[in-house]
Amino acid sequence: MSSSASGHDCCGGLANIDFRKADLFVMTWLLGYVDPTEPSFVAAVLTIVFSPLFWNVVARWEQKTRKLSRAFGSPYLACYSLGSSILLLNVLRSHCFTQAMMSQPKMEGLDNHATYFLGLALLGGGIVFVLSSFFALGFTGTFLGDYFGILKEARVTTFPFNVLDNPMYWGSTANYLGWALMHASPTGLLLTVLVALVYVVALLYEEPFTAEIYRQKATKLHKRS
Repeated sequence: MSSSASGHDCCGGLANIDFRKADLFVMTWLLGYVDPTEPSFVAAVLTIVFSPLFWNVVARWEQKTRKLSRAFGSPYLACYSLGSSILLLNVLRSHCFTQAMMSQPKMEGLDNHATYFLGLALLGGGIVFVLSSFFALGFTGTFLGDYFGILKEARVTTFPFNVLDNPMYWGSTANYLGWALMHASPTGLLLTVLVALVYVVALLYEEPFTAEIYRQKATKLHKRS
């Protein structure tokens, strides 16, 4: 009898919740930690969004026109140039990410040893995925060499690609998540979500395009044989 009454009160309570007020409470609570108008936060958002946009636009332009390869006199030199630019952009993105975290308050609930060591573990795991991806692919394989006509003989299936698809991107995301947790930063957590979303969007464009490049290669090899 008491169980039934309790269930009725519970359901009635849920039905009486004003979810608009609940959403407003969450936003008010979040904005208590994160000021989206703060200059370093804006800079972090811009660098996070710009980096994948830049390398995708430039790589597709190169794949269609070969103008970078002609300008540098070699597709390899052109790829090394783009790769170096991407590395510098990633350094800038990480710097802006850190500055945004440091300029805004910590979350007390995250400021403890357990969260710190969880963040450290994520950071370590992310570094393993990023570095192992780089060593498996090489410089040109990592930095869009296939758009420059520098194609691998076969799909890489060794670690970490036998564990996770796109380990470079998800390893990078883990790095940012770990860094945010180590600093007990809600700003860092919010920016990490943005990093992940930008990577997801980038993959929606990159994966079909890369697959088409290798399909064309396979078609040419088949015709020759």
